[in-house]
Amino acid sequence: MIALFGIPLELMFGQLLLGLINGCFYALLSLGLAVIFGMLRVVNFAHGAQYTLGAFVAYLLLTALGVNFWFALVLAPLVVALIGMPLERFLLSRLYGLDHLYGLLLTFGFALIVEGILRHVFGVAGRAYPVPASLAGGIDLDFLYMPIYRAYAIGASLVVCFGTWYAIERTKMGSYLRAATENPALVQAFGINVPLLMTLTYGAGVALAGLAGVLAAPVYQVSPRMGADLIVIVFAVVVIGGLGSIMGAIVTGIGLGLAEAFCKVFWPEASATVVFVMMALVLLLQRPSEEPAGGTFAQAPPKRDGTKIAALVLLAIGLAAPLFGYPIFLMKALCYALYACAFNLLIGYAGLLSFGHAAYYGSGAYAAGYAAKTLGATTEVALIFGTLVATALGALFGSLSIRRSGIYFAMTTLAFAQLVYFFCLQAPFTGGEDGMQSIPRGRLFGVLDLTDHVTMYYLVLAIVLGGLFAIHRIVHSPFGQVLKAIRENETRARSLGYDVARYKVMVFTLSAALAGLAGATKALVFQIATLTDVFWANSGEVVLMALLGGIGTQFGPVVGAIFLAGLDNYLAAAGAWITIIMGGIYVLCVMTFRRGLVGEWAHRFRIKL
Repeated sequence: MIALFGIPLELMFGQLLLGLINGCFYALLSLGLAVIFGMLRVVNFAHGAQYTLGAFVAYLLLTALGVNFWFALVLAPLVVALIGMPLERFLLSRLYGLDHLYGLLLTFGFALIVEGILRHVFGVAGRAYPVPASLAGGIDLDFLYMPIYRAYAIGASLVVCFGTWYAIERTKMGSYLRAATENPALVQAFGINVPLLMTLTYGAGVALAGLAGVLAAPVYQVSPRMGADLIVIVFAVVVIGGLGSIMGAIVTGIGLGLAEAFCKVFWPEASATVVFVMMALVLLLQRPSEEPAGGTFAQAPPKRDGTKIAALVLLAIGLAAPLFGYPIFLMKALCYALYACAFNLLIGYAGLLSFGHAAYYGSGAYAAGYAAKTLGATTEVALIFGTLVATALGALFGSLSIRRSGIYFAMTTLAFAQLVYFFCLQAPFTGGEDGMQSIPRGRLFGVLDLTDHVTMYYLVLAIVLGGLFAIHRIVHSPFGQVLKAIRENETRARSLGYDVARYKVMVFTLSAALAGLAGATKALVFQIATLTDVFWANSGEVVLMALLGGIGTQFGPVVGAIFLAGLDNYLAAAGAWITIIMGGIYVLCVMTFRRGLVGEWAHRFRIKL
């Protein structure tokens, strides 16, 4: 058997084929994402769900109507486009010109709705889609067995990718699209229906996702999670290739697929992280963008300060809550509240959208659990240790991430968070997919027995109130006033002599520290730290908590966190419906009350909350 570097050639060529087909799917998916962002400036987080829809439409056409693969290649992308175009026409079009956060959250909510519906109808198990008879079998090349269908999928993907590039870069219609992106009013003046053009562009972009789903169906199992597991990688591909760059998405998708495959041969442990390492490096080494960092989240100037009354009401409710509620649920809500307030400190007062805050929440949980369980540390030491670990990560990642701004900043934080996730997945002390279990609560200061739920509750309440007080002092300090100035007009703050980068790193570190404290507290409450704590979806949930309650308000995230915790608790038995409801809340918040529950109340009565 011939070997290279001790690796059999058959294995290397097999990985080459696997990497090439994965890369082609990455390229095809990334292509649609790049088209949508390049032409509409929308971060389409629903792209993974639309890829899944393409696979399921093909599956339904075959099983319910007997429509074969070749007709499905045409019909399924059309169906996905027809589902996607109303989303752009009636919802996304109302968000143009606003911060990228809103488009991202709207499409994220739509993705949850689609996933929830598919899970409710089809369950979570994967379903096989047969390879078409005309493409069955394979060719034995001596050094490699080449399945005919996989060769076809690679060829078809490349043809579609380069055909799309040619249509956008070399045709008159493509020039109209590019012009409409740069100056829609001028293009409209020449008699071109720009809104219709944008809707058709979005439809074409999601049709590419649907086509990728059809091509992938015979290779991978058709399941409701197939797109959710892929979307973060596809985002990394688009960012590395350049947001909006068609050729960049194609080349990067194929290249990263191959890099991932060869990494599995030479360094299997790093294969899952190579994409995100490259994404972080590209973002850090690129010339900083001029995209504004924020400024959309400020609340209207208040007439009255209601924070003292709100704080007293919150304290009274917190003290009396164990008399009326289950302590475990209450502690979960409090941990969420501190987590959401930590995130709100960053986005609401500095205008920085982090889509990787789960890294600090989860690292705090794992670090506290390791200190308490493995090192035998006391409860207070475990909490401090978890907070310090999250603080160190926040300082490191923050100092690197703030070199970027806007959506690039958010993607950088996501890349770093994914590195933490894969570390926790593979590190021996974390327990892998089983998590770190049986974390002892211990005794507080060697006296108070924290195995008693009520005693533990009041400790959690004290920690959360202390964290809220710290945030209040930060916001109302001279440091906080500078943060607000940076959020409103970063260029002016810099011209006044403030070291904007230093202030951003400091607030990022403080936010990470508080998120780590929330995670450490959660680990002791539930006596477990799991991969869910560091998974990217957890970062999306904290954004929803802050948005639901009110970004830029002091008590809004608390309300949003309690509401979301209640939803998780009381709808836990609803199965897939909770995913649908969560997605609906995202859409409702973005479209009807972007200030959030508390934010709308404060705005209406001009009260500072």
